[in-house]
Amino acid sequence: MAILSLQNISVAFGGPLILDNVNLQIEQGERICLVGRNGAGKSTLINLINNKIKPDSGDIFRKPGLRMGTLSQEVPQHLNGKIIEVVSSGLESILSKDLQGAWEIQPRVEKIITRLNLPPDAEFQTLSAGMKRRVLLAKALAEGPDLLLLDEPTNHMDILSIELMENFLLQYRKALLFVSHDRVFLEKLATRIIEIDRGCLTSWACGYNAYLAGKRALIESEEEHDRQFDKKISKEEVWIRKGIKARRTRDEGRVRTLMKMREEKQARREQTGRVRMQAREADRSGKLVLEAKNVTYQYDDRPIIKAFSTTILRGDKVGVMGPNGCGKTTLIQVLLKELEPSEGHLRLGSRVECAYFDQTREQLDPEKTVIENVTGGGDFLIIDGKSRHAVGYLKEFLFAPDQMRSPVKTLSGGEKNRLLLARLFMKPSNLLVLDEPTNDLDAETLELLEELLLNYQGNVLLVSHDRAFLNNLVTSILVFEGNGRITEYIGGYDDWLKQKPKDEKKSPAKPGKHHKKNPKPKPESSKKLTYRESRELETIPSLIESLEQEHAALFGRMSEPSFYKKESTEIAGAKERLGSIEIELEKTYKRWETLEAMKENSS
Repeated sequence: MAILSLQNISVAFGGPLILDNVNLQIEQGERICLVGRNGAGKSTLINLINNKIKPDSGDIFRKPGLRMGTLSQEVPQHLNGKIIEVVSSGLESILSKDLQGAWEIQPRVEKIITRLNLPPDAEFQTLSAGMKRRVLLAKALAEGPDLLLLDEPTNHMDILSIELMENFLLQYRKALLFVSHDRVFLEKLATRIIEIDRGCLTSWACGYNAYLAGKRALIESEEEHDRQFDKKISKEEVWIRKGIKARRTRDEGRVRTLMKMREEKQARREQTGRVRMQAREADRSGKLVLEAKNVTYQYDDRPIIKAFSTTILRGDKVGVMGPNGCGKTTLIQVLLKELEPSEGHLRLGSRVECAYFDQTREQLDPEKTVIENVTGGGDFLIIDGKSRHAVGYLKEFLFAPDQMRSPVKTLSGGEKNRLLLARLFMKPSNLLVLDEPTNDLDAETLELLEELLLNYQGNVLLVSHDRAFLNNLVTSILVFEGNGRITEYIGGYDDWLKQKPKDEKKSPAKPGKHHKKNPKPKPESSKKLTYRESRELETIPSLIESLEQEHAALFGRMSEPSFYKKESTEIAGAKERLGSIEIELEKTYKRWETLEAMKENSS
């Protein structure tokens, strides 16, 4: 049974409809990811559901007594108190309605604080932006919502916090509707994808990767339909211009059809254009781009960076990773010689031209217009030594003319980041330094940025908590490992997971006088294969091949747009089978490795 239903909802804010006669039902236990371009209407839909705004038309039905909790994109500026006080705040209304529930609230608050690994007595205002968002998530959860609404929950969170939240939400048994462009996060969590595109909602009963495949096929189908339609209407326009023949009685039906086709084409809403980013590359730097030897930086006698050494050569793309507040931005500033190290030696190579993306957006003046922020005043800017009108350049970054004359403070987070990228790529460079560039960007713009950086011939120094971005882009990662220690690992995020030291904090308990130390068990791989295990080993390759063929065939079916027009039970069954195959494949591969190791060690 639906806990919330939207029926024939329309909303506009003076321009084209943000939501055009849309329908949506949310069932108990669903985890729905809301996707769409920046400005498509995702936050509008959340505000409608949360009763913060009213629709222009249509009805919203909520289950009686439905509780909703919300985590918005912005952190409230004037929220004070200890973490436990902030998490507990806002529960007065629940207590006034249900005094009997008062006994349950304090244990619930303490349990949530513990599970989200929050220090209850820390002052909220002293926390990093990512930690503040974790506290606000705990506050929303403490209210016991039946429907949890999360708007970009991973923004400003470090990877540890994101994974902590993932694990918590995977066990959350109520309904969840969230907006996220973190591809790993939404692939792990989403059981359904809802897309907002040109005022319409489309539901995809699948995970994110299957949605992407289906979306690509749907776009190709739509483009082909539009081509055929435009070809037909062009032919009819030629016919009607022939004059008197088109006015004969027997042709009146054809004329009416053309009139309808004209109306249909006029009403057609084209897809939002793609950002056209182009990095202007300076002449090649020398082979050595940057060298650090035993660099130490201290703040109030506390080592932020301790005895750090690295060498960055031409072509390297280096990621920087670590908990919030550990000193990632400080490391960038030290390496760029914006901060003086306490000890050690730094050297920038020859012909290094740096362009810097600042996550705090201090390079933007919020009171000045978008155009003024790229030109410094006037309407023209210099790119590649030539004068160019700012309007044409900013259109490439999807800014509308009215936005260009508006102050920067009116822009959304994603729009501000696009403006920073527009400023960044005006300047020729061979070293791009990017501090959290992916926050608030929609998935398509993020992937375009990723593609641009992959093709960039210079060096990239990147601070990011986006695991997919790190995996796809960097050649090595600098990881903060506590007490100012920074270690370099080859490869991306997944490669770091394989290489990182094991957690040695949990040491085995020392045996007391009533406990005997158990003898070390003989590893399974040293055992000799039994006849049954030998036969099992022989059959595993064919079993894997069969499972992979079934997986490929099923995934191909689910990638077709027509698949999602089938009955919901058939869609759910296919998705469940796909998941079962993946689990079975993983177990079979592990079993194969175990048996092969046993065979090798026994020979």
